[in-house]
Amino acid sequence: MPAPCPIIDIHAHINGRRAALIYKEAAELYGVSRVYTQVRLSEAPVVRDALGDFARFVAFPDFRAQDRTHAMTKGYLDDIRAFREEHDARIVKLWNAPRLRDFFRGPGAADIVEFDGAWRVKQAELAMRLGMMFMVHVADPDTWFRTTYADASLYGAKRDHYRGLEVMLDRFPAPWIAAHMGGWPEDLDFLDGLMERHANLYLDTSATKWMVRELSAHPRERVVRFFARWRGRILFGSDIVTLDEHTGAERPADVRASAMADLASSPEAAFDLYASRYYALRRLFETDGVGPSPIADPDLAMTDAVRFNAYSSPILRGIGLSEPTLKSLYHAAVQAVEIVDG
Repeated sequence: MPAPCPIIDIHAHINGRRAALIYKEAAELYGVSRVYTQVRLSEAPVVRDALGDFARFVAFPDFRAQDRTHAMTKGYLDDIRAFREEHDARIVKLWNAPRLRDFFRGPGAADIVEFDGAWRVKQAELAMRLGMMFMVHVADPDTWFRTTYADASLYGAKRDHYRGLEVMLDRFPAPWIAAHMGGWPEDLDFLDGLMERHANLYLDTSATKWMVRELSAHPRERVVRFFARWRGRILFGSDIVTLDEHTGAERPADVRASAMADLASSPEAAFDLYASRYYALRRLFETDGVGPSPIADPDLAMTDAVRFNAYSSPILRGIGLSEPTLKSLYHAAVQAVEIVDG
């Protein structure tokens, strides 16, 4: 079914020349006309060569760096400048997932792991001087806080992760895109309050598995009401990650082994992997159908290993947004924050 308008994907991670070309084929099939991608600086020229103006860049830290402290502090200041000057990046990604606390502990850790810590402030100040806006990852699924992040002495409570974000939203008036439905699609009432308090806050719908699982769990009328209320401040995103390893290519020596690299191992499987995310999201937003999600969701087994395994998928309940809301979600909302030309 044709999309009601060209779709702009504000949140993806497109890596690898071969994978990028396969991704573009899948994206265009589902009506995507542009993608904003987060890649480490050294990968940006490869993606630019493969996708041209189809891709725009979001400044992104180098998580693969051997010196992770440098990469997340002064090194990221250097990368932000380079992304802006060399790739016309207009968005800075501030990644503040709870597992950042696994990487940085002891004296000085708060300067990095707290959202309003010293290094986050320096990065935000630089972004403002360069005329850039922000994208943020804050918190993670409720399922993770019940399992992976159950140690509150290390990770805190989920709501604790929003304190620093709210400080930064007040301090820096540029638009802020809170990825993954603000990190809390499980609690639309909390998101309502967050949006009410901060007029410069926007949300994106990235992290397809998470969005399908949790938005489907709400009564349809509640989700429709939320998207209608915040029309113009919710942007479409998928969080698709592409890697050349998905096409059968050998993993580069500097890439750590990850489950993400094992999700596909041929061009055909890579296409299906990328297409499945757009299929699921469009089915969620455009239809009112009910049925199994096409995407396996290991989070289900994290909290109920008796009923679910790593290959189980949740029920996808379409929310059937109106055409005006869909057009805003897919295209107009991105233009409203002035990061797209035409």
